[in-house]
Amino acid sequence: MFHQGPMTAMTHSPCIVPRDTRAWQLQVWISFGIAVFLCAVGLAWLPGEPLEQVFMVMGYVFCLSTVFALAKFVRDNAGNRRGAGDTPLWSLVVWGGFATAMGLTGWGLLGMAIHGTYKAFLGVSWLYLVTTAFTLAKMLRDRHEADLLEARLQGRREAAQAATRAE
Repeated sequence: MFHQGPMTAMTHSPCIVPRDTRAWQLQVWISFGIAVFLCAVGLAWLPGEPLEQVFMVMGYVFCLSTVFALAKFVRDNAGNRRGAGDTPLWSLVVWGGFATAMGLTGWGLLGMAIHGTYKAFLGVSWLYLVTTAFTLAKMLRDRHEADLLEARLQGRREAAQAATRAE
């Protein structure tokens, strides 16, 4: 899953920046695309009242947006020490928003007067969308952090070369 980025010499020891392989990145994007497609197909042909249809579309979009907010929140706070993270109220908003989105969408799906097979299709495609969105968010954040690390290492390398030339 990881591909090693360029090796960088800082103080006589190589520094390897771990990166996802292109194959993994492609798989994540394809999975997310399939999930979006399946959800779109299921919602486009959703039987029932127009209000129920709109409710389900809103629920799916709400779930998707809260997945990205929660993924960012958890990742941002994973490395924070000594209370440097987000406030407890923001934690409640993020986790509460995710729970509310999932709960209301699941409640709406279960309460719809549609065939069980259709509910199963919508439910599985919805959960597939949520899980692939978490994976996509992680992959994008990993890439961003690797880019930042490589930029820092490049800056240090250039500074060390400039210092060597100045001596």
